[in-house]
Amino acid sequence: MDKKVTLHDKTFKLFIPNEAIEKAIDDVAAKLNEDYADATDEDPVIVLCTLNGAIIFAAELLKRLQFPLMLKACKLSSYAGTQSTGYIKTEVPLPAKLEGHRVLIVEDIVDTGNTIVVMKDLLDAAKVRDSKVCTLLLKPEAYKKDVKLDYVAMEIPNRFIVGFGLDYDELGRNIKDIYVLDE
Repeated sequence: MDKKVTLHDKTFKLFIPNEAIEKAIDDVAAKLNEDYADATDEDPVIVLCTLNGAIIFAAELLKRLQFPLMLKACKLSSYAGTQSTGYIKTEVPLPAKLEGHRVLIVEDIVDTGNTIVVMKDLLDAAKVRDSKVCTLLLKPEAYKKDVKLDYVAMEIPNRFIVGFGLDYDELGRNIKDIYVLDE
């Protein structure tokens, strides 16, 4: 029997089990550990978690990272219900004192890429030394921006999903698996 969940007025079916998510996080963490092996206590990497969706991914990722880092957060949003509005709203601004640091943006999902473009522009304005993007999920069909995505744990089709930090009108973030809209 298929596992299903209902959130508000929509039903979702199991799409990616937690075991596959954890394996993808293991793989991306191994690559990050290689690439940031030169980080030091005096020159830590700033891991910038994009709230609220990336909290779960960031928490799991951090447990696997073996280099000096500082965790910071910001919140840019563009979704209402199941659709991107195309408008980026800053709800929690970038933290201060980023200048000269290497920043790793940790994102839950990249689809249109509008948020990533704004985030990279903000980091450039903050004069960071380097910024890279690490996302749990990428929808390649939807992503048409020029900003490089440096670390992608999993690619998925352009469908609406919930679970593992992703929500539908704020519900479903606490589901350990990822579910897709059952149409």
